[in-house]
Amino acid sequence: METKEDKRIYTLRDEAPVRAVVKMSVPLIIGMFIMVLYNLVDTYFIGLTGDDYQLAAVNLAYPVMMVTVAISNIIGTGASSFIARCLGAGEHDKAAHTLTAAFTLTLINSVLVMRIGLWFLPQLVQLLGAKDNTFDFTQQYVQIILYGSFFTMGSYTTGALLRSEGSVRYSMTGMIVGTILNILLDPLFIFTLHMQVRGAALATVLSNGAGFGVSLLYYARRKTILRPSVRMVLPTAEILCEIYWVGIPASLETLLTSTAYTVNNNLAVSYSELTVTAMGIAQKVLSLGNYVYQGFASGTQPIMGYNYGARNAERMRSILKAGVQTVTGTELVLMLLYGMLAPQLIGIFTDTQEVIGIGAHALRHLMCILPFVGTVSMCRMSFQAMGKPQYAFGITLVRQLILYIPLLLLLNRCFGFSGMLWAQPITEAVMMTVSLLLLTGFIRRITGSTNEKEQIIP
Repeated sequence: METKEDKRIYTLRDEAPVRAVVKMSVPLIIGMFIMVLYNLVDTYFIGLTGDDYQLAAVNLAYPVMMVTVAISNIIGTGASSFIARCLGAGEHDKAAHTLTAAFTLTLINSVLVMRIGLWFLPQLVQLLGAKDNTFDFTQQYVQIILYGSFFTMGSYTTGALLRSEGSVRYSMTGMIVGTILNILLDPLFIFTLHMQVRGAALATVLSNGAGFGVSLLYYARRKTILRPSVRMVLPTAEILCEIYWVGIPASLETLLTSTAYTVNNNLAVSYSELTVTAMGIAQKVLSLGNYVYQGFASGTQPIMGYNYGARNAERMRSILKAGVQTVTGTELVLMLLYGMLAPQLIGIFTDTQEVIGIGAHALRHLMCILPFVGTVSMCRMSFQAMGKPQYAFGITLVRQLILYIPLLLLLNRCFGFSGMLWAQPITEAVMMTVSLLLLTGFIRRITGSTNEKEQIIP
């Protein structure tokens, strides 16, 4: 009789490529759509207050959430990559030790984030671009998010750990529970208890905590392939190296995106604080499309890691091809929908006509990233899955620091607001070509040998 473990391993090892990609990715995409509702729900309910400055504050505070997620991704991505490779190589005990160590490191990192963030809170809020009308609201929101760092980081890390062993549905369940709770708590805290922007932040923190708790229940009830153990709390030197070797370059994508987001906000606020509001709404609406490509990339990662550990190069090539084709086709459909419905989508969150006009204009520019960005993410995540973070780091570095931020500043200076909006689509178009050339060259090298299964892992 086939066990649940057999079914999960079968998906990683043997299932038809397109079906395996869809099976691993679609539940994750659904979960990510639900996760993005955390911030969209905050934006929606704060929008109902009729105070555009509170709405701007939620948008200005968003990079803090991104940084928190980025730091959790150091552990989540690094550990999940090593776990998948260990399972592919048949090293079950090492995979379980890595899982347990990941929980220890998440706790340590969350305490550091909270303490450092609270020590420098006023300076941090100023750095985010908050001005006279938005400073206090932004500070209130950020303070509560920092206090809840452990819940947020635990939720994201545990989701990645569950996906590493093929338990995608378990990962999705925690996301669903957290989002439903957020939808219930937002109106209670914001309106009934009159907490306004503080209530939105508190609802987000408590909802993340609930999602984290549900994910932990699967480990406690022994529903997973791997289980944490008290005797494995302390990581070995090998596990630390593997986690941070892959995790740090992976987290740079989010950290540098947060930096670019902050630069973007500071440029937008030079036009008006309502422009920040409009840009924030447009970016959050676009994030639904972003989570599609991230879901496909993250769903493919455990399959790639498992087969890299098992030295199955042919399987890796077929999974990559299926993943890139699927994500590109899906994003083109989403781009069409964004183009047709931009004013209506922005109008969900505000009644201010100026904000709707600016937001629709921004969304119709920013949506042009979608045909390109999925392939970039797929290539980057493939390198992480194979334990080759230097390539992922190269993609991230070129993408954000060498191309996007300089283009953002240059095009804003030369062409104003519209020029600023074209910076990201141009960056992603260039990076798709760079990423594909890099990955194609790497695959050619590791499969060029007559005995490719022996050569795939140096």
